[in-house]
Amino acid sequence: MMPIGLATTSALAYGLSDYLGGLASRRSRALRVICVAYPISIVLVGIVAVVAGGHVSVVGLAWGLASGIAGGFAVWTFYAALTLGPMSVISPVTAVIAAALPLGVGLALGERPGAGALTGALLAVVATVLVSLEGEAEPAPRGADGHRLRLTGRVWALTLAAGVTFALFFILLGMVPDGEGLWPVAASRVGATLLMVAVAVRLRERVGPTWRLLAVGAAIAVCDAVANIAFYAATQMAMLSLVAVVAALYPAVTVLLAFVHGGERLRGVQLLGLVVGAAAVVLITLR
Repeated sequence: MMPIGLATTSALAYGLSDYLGGLASRRSRALRVICVAYPISIVLVGIVAVVAGGHVSVVGLAWGLASGIAGGFAVWTFYAALTLGPMSVISPVTAVIAAALPLGVGLALGERPGAGALTGALLAVVATVLVSLEGEAEPAPRGADGHRLRLTGRVWALTLAAGVTFALFFILLGMVPDGEGLWPVAASRVGATLLMVAVAVRLRERVGPTWRLLAVGAAIAVCDAVANIAFYAATQMAMLSLVAVVAALYPAVTVLLAFVHGGERLRGVQLLGLVVGAAAVVLITLR
């Protein structure tokens, strides 16, 4: 029960972080928001890691650092895909890969969830896709610079890369040995931050924060820290094949917040996804 509760907490925090990041990105470029939030997340996770204690090993730190680099690359490629192609396709494709690959890896590594839990995990993958489906404008949406957002080969490559690296983030962080404390999570945030700062420098992105951006960045950082700590703790207590698919339900939270707080319309297929996701968590909990 507790590991699935932690995984659900992770999904809630990831979803809230994405929603806040989306709102902030309407005022500032997404990369700028990330470069403000991620360093704050390092500090927060570092403080909790010091308090929590635990053994520090090169192996644990390496797994954590690798997961952070994968996560940072996932965010970069995902946003890059969204600038070129329609979210109505990019979001669900990315989501299903991020949910399905950890499930497959867990099963390949010998994890054997019960029939009910496995059914719940498969339903969670379906729910993730359903809640990620977006409406599309006619005839095709336009980007910020006025160009049509189309599914080119480059967009497909970026979308697949984002999905695979989101999945790798879950998988690599789930590979950390027991007894490492929260140091691998801190290493993960360091890896993600270094990569995103390097990308910002390469693209000559101006990342100097305003007071408003600092405040929003701090809120996103808190959500990011909670999400990563909860997910990591869940993987230390339960099977990756179950924990990862529950954590990957975070798009449901973002969609629900956009409906409740943002005034956006909830499509029928997304409502169905929310119901299926809730049923999936119940089945996994009752394993």
